[in-house]
Amino acid sequence: MQTKRVLVVDDQTPVRELVAAVLASDGHSVETARDGADALRLLDSSKRYDLIVSDLKMPGLDGPSLYLELTRRWPDTRPHLLFISGFVDSPSTRASSRARRSRCCSSRSRWTTSPGRSPACSASPSSSSPALLLPPFSPWTPVDRGVIMPWMPTFSDVLQARLSRRSLLTSGLAAAGLGWLGPAAWAESPLGFTGVPVSSADTLVVPRGYVAAVLYAWGDPISDGPAFKTDASNSVEDQLRQAGMHHDGMRFFPLPAGQTGSTHGLLAMNHEYTDDGLLHPDGMLTWTAEKVRKSQAAHGISVIEVRLAGDRWSIVRPSRYARRVTAATPMGLTGPAAGHAWMQTAGDPAGRAALGTMSNCAMGYTPWGTYLTCEENFQFYFVNRSGSVPALQGRYGITERGGGYRWHEFDERFDAARHPNEPNRFGWVVEIDPFDPSRPPVKHTAMGRLSHEGAALAVAPDRRVVFYMGDDARFEHVYKFVSRDAANRHALEHGTLYAARFDADGSGVWLELAPGQNGLDAGVGFPTQAEICIDARRAGEIAGATRMDRPEWITVHPRTGEAYCALSYNETRGQPGRPGPDPANPRAENVYGHIIRWRERGGDPTATRFEWDVFILCGDPASGDPARRGDIKGDVFGSPDGVWVDGRGVLWIQTDVSTRLLNKGDYAGMGNNQMLAADPVTREVRRFLTGPVGCEITGATGTPDGRTLFVNIQHPGETPSERSNPATPKAISAWPDGPSGGRPRSATVVIRRADGGLIGT
Repeated sequence: MQTKRVLVVDDQTPVRELVAAVLASDGHSVETARDGADALRLLDSSKRYDLIVSDLKMPGLDGPSLYLELTRRWPDTRPHLLFISGFVDSPSTRASSRARRSRCCSSRSRWTTSPGRSPACSASPSSSSPALLLPPFSPWTPVDRGVIMPWMPTFSDVLQARLSRRSLLTSGLAAAGLGWLGPAAWAESPLGFTGVPVSSADTLVVPRGYVAAVLYAWGDPISDGPAFKTDASNSVEDQLRQAGMHHDGMRFFPLPAGQTGSTHGLLAMNHEYTDDGLLHPDGMLTWTAEKVRKSQAAHGISVIEVRLAGDRWSIVRPSRYARRVTAATPMGLTGPAAGHAWMQTAGDPAGRAALGTMSNCAMGYTPWGTYLTCEENFQFYFVNRSGSVPALQGRYGITERGGGYRWHEFDERFDAARHPNEPNRFGWVVEIDPFDPSRPPVKHTAMGRLSHEGAALAVAPDRRVVFYMGDDARFEHVYKFVSRDAANRHALEHGTLYAARFDADGSGVWLELAPGQNGLDAGVGFPTQAEICIDARRAGEIAGATRMDRPEWITVHPRTGEAYCALSYNETRGQPGRPGPDPANPRAENVYGHIIRWRERGGDPTATRFEWDVFILCGDPASGDPARRGDIKGDVFGSPDGVWVDGRGVLWIQTDVSTRLLNKGDYAGMGNNQMLAADPVTREVRRFLTGPVGCEITGATGTPDGRTLFVNIQHPGETPSERSNPATPKAISAWPDGPSGGRPRSATVVIRRADGGLIGT
């Protein structure tokens, strides 16, 4: 028998040493690793193996995650991979194996082979027996005899047969029978639905075999409140008990708290901003304090209770959980910046109690069951007409004009000349307990002040929590927060803030943002951590972080730990006076955007080094400019914004093409905004959903069983100016109420397969 180089990966020392000894006794050269991360360290050191024998279930980087990383790093030269497991006879593994037509060879199995046929296996149940997981389509060399195959004596026979098959690495994981990967994530695409074409229709389109229904639209009561009036004449008090405008990020929390049910739960969701042309009967033709209060009431967050009965989801009314958080809700401040002089105002001399949250875009969640809402474009609500905008305000985009909301006319705290510290109290990650309406929201300053797009969770082996965050503006940075303490309700109050540098060789560094680190000290305006957190943008720039093309949502693969970040677009890159392309932002005038991904060194999210690549370069393959064609393998799209990896490992992508560009210029023929599904291994992209005219698709979340998907349709009918003409509210869209409705409304839709199957299959 030919000698092979074999790596054995198992977290249990006796099993690891036993397997290694068996292989070595047959003359093979064997090395061992404690887990997937340990195996990658050996492979990174240029060691190569003919076969990797890996346990399925290990702490940290498990067997399936190791497979994914091998596929990503060495797609052409990867070694063969064979899984072993002591749990092959467990009901879940057996059921999954049968569903995938995979065969398992256990220590009490009798295999019978005959010429031209694959072996047959009859097993005696033994939940603790080590077992080989064999692919369904790689038959052994047949022999004309029956044979009993106990595990130890025949292991080398199986090994030699597997080493002769190039298909083993591809087939091994499918044979492992892991539900989160889908039936054939490696033998065939996990995307089982038929993709939908581009659409310019004023409707929601989902694949054949799927059904979608509106669940919760702007103005719907959160509990037993007043109904929506189609002429927008609801009062401020009404709006405080109704859904806000412009639904965005959201999260499903099962009920009871801490459980994993999929038929009853809470939806916490953001309401990013308002179209005052639709919010009031006469729009902004007249402007009053009452209209400012209603606009503020339409911002913020909703918490609603939802339940599945039969095949229909509905809102539970009344509900003791129902709640609105708005731009006027009192909330606390924690962390280094709380109480700092830059946070003190006339209304809050102590600098420890902020009022309100707005421009809530993407989101996050914590292991202890709370919701994180993230403040993005807060600068648009402030004006500074002093003639001299301070540097800190200017760095965060505050101007003399503002974004046209006109709140400062009746709420003077939004006059940044009169109240220069008020803007410093926005741009934070805000924690809300969806299960306890009496608990005040809290802004966590240790996580840095940005145009926060979201906060994507990863949990470290030592149980510290890590959050990845994008600063959604041209040439801004990607950040990471690592908690000081293990997961608990106060973990977000203390920790380390980093900004990312993406190097040309595909590696990257997390640059610590702390006094005395990476050029940050009193000499450049950062004597303490408080100043760094309040002015995190400039801190990241001084530290040398990469200037990105608008970092949007970030999501973390639940098994591999890979992080995916959408970079929506940056049409100004490479223009005079602007930074040019770099490896992580490879195109000048990047009108289509791209998706980047990274993997932390050793699989530990607290690591300070990582590897990265460009996952998808968006574009139009039909473009006359080769630089704008992209490298999409499948359905075309641009301006990626929302991203989310579901429990099966499918990457969902949502687009936000500006209404100024929809179906025009570079986006001609690309239709309305859409939601697509991508296979992280093959990079295949398939269009799942298209929205009505003028909308953004955003805010995906699902039930734990993978059979219900909630998606938000934001600002249908939006005009290029982002403010509608109140005289013609349905000029662009009448969704979702149609001709009988008074105006378009943002809404949450619930999507299911008609047969109750898994979403995406």
